[in-house]
Amino acid sequence: MAESFGADVERYDRARPEYPRDLVAGIVASSPGGDFLDVGCGTGIEARQFRAAGCRVLGVDPDPRMAAFARRGGIDVEVATFEDWDPAGRTFDAVVAGQAWHWVDPVAGPAKAAAVLRPGGLLAVFAHVFQPPAEVADALAAACRRVLPDVPFAAESRPAGEIYDVMFTGFADAIRKAEGLGEPDRRRFTWERRYAREEWLDFLPTTGGLTRLSPDALAEVLAEVGAAIDRVGGSFVLPYATEVVIARKA
Repeated sequence: MAESFGADVERYDRARPEYPRDLVAGIVASSPGGDFLDVGCGTGIEARQFRAAGCRVLGVDPDPRMAAFARRGGIDVEVATFEDWDPAGRTFDAVVAGQAWHWVDPVAGPAKAAAVLRPGGLLAVFAHVFQPPAEVADALAAACRRVLPDVPFAAESRPAGEIYDVMFTGFADAIRKAEGLGEPDRRRFTWERRYAREEWLDFLPTTGGLTRLSPDALAEVLAEVGAAIDRVGGSFVLPYATEVVIARKA
C-alpha cells in the first residue's frame, strides 16, 4: 500500500493539505542548521514548506512517480525506502517525515535517523488526525464494508484520534529505545478546514486502501459519501489535529 499513493500524483499533491506554519517554523527554529532529510517525501508537500522556510531539503521516497513529481517542484529526491537508502556519508541537521513514518521499520528507522543526524539534530515525525462528521464518516464506512468486505480497515470502528494516539505512542516508544536519540517530545497543532463536496471527494481517493480500488468500486464509494455530504448541506468543517513527535540527537 505504501507504494500505491503514486497512482495519481497530481490529485495527491492537489488534495492533500499542507502542515501548520507553526509546526514548520518550530522545527526550523529548533534545528541546528538548514540541511533537512525528508523521509517519504511523496510529492514534496512538506519539503516545499521547509524549503520556503530557508532549508535545503533532500527527499527520499520509494515511489519513482512521487519522486518525479517532487523533482518537478524543485525538490531533489532519491528513490529508495529509508531503510535501504544509502546516505553515502552525508549527515543532516534534521530528519523529518510527514504522513510517512508508519511505513518505516520501527527499529531500523530511528536508528538510521540517529546515524545520519549531526550532533543536536532533530528527528521530527508528524501526521494529520481528522474525523469527518458522523454522517459522512458512516457513509464511507458502510460503502467500504460493502465494496471491501475483506480489508481490515473496512471493519475499523475506533475513532481516528484513538488510532493515532496508539500510533504516536508507538513512535515515541521506539524512538526512546534508539541509541543516540534523546527523550521524545510529543506535540499537537489544532486547526480546521471547510471542505466542499467536490473537495472531499477529491481528497478521499488519496487515502489508505482507496488508492487501490477499481474505478467502478471507487465511484460507488464516492457516490455514497457525496450523497451524505449533500445531506449535511454540501460542505462541512473538518477539525484537524497535527500530531508531532520530536527527539534530539545527543
